[in-house]
Amino acid sequence: MTFHKAIAAVLMTAALAGCQSQTEGQQRATTGALVGGAGGALVGQAIGGNTKSTVIGAASGALLGAVVGSATTPQRRGEEMCRYQDRYGRIYTAPCDDRYYNGNY
Repeated sequence: MTFHKAIAAVLMTAALAGCQSQTEGQQRATTGALVGGAGGALVGQAIGGNTKSTVIGAASGALLGAVVGSATTPQRRGEEMCRYQDRYGRIYTAPCDDRYYNGNY
């Protein structure tokens, strides 16, 4: 019966996480945590066969899934900052222009 409570808790967490507006990076981290937690719970249950193993597997899977989801978020154009020098010699930073993306810098 405890396993069913753990599954219900994971489903409730997923339902509540879907109600919040997030950036793309946060969405990928949340999705990774949910998928990793579910997979970790299944692996923990298969290996240990008890509630403690299931919880440890779910926690470690969620952590690993969140890290991977966050790290694989693609960078959008314009988020990179470049250093420029104006005609008076002053150096400033600004969002990178097309020369940066085309390799003509």
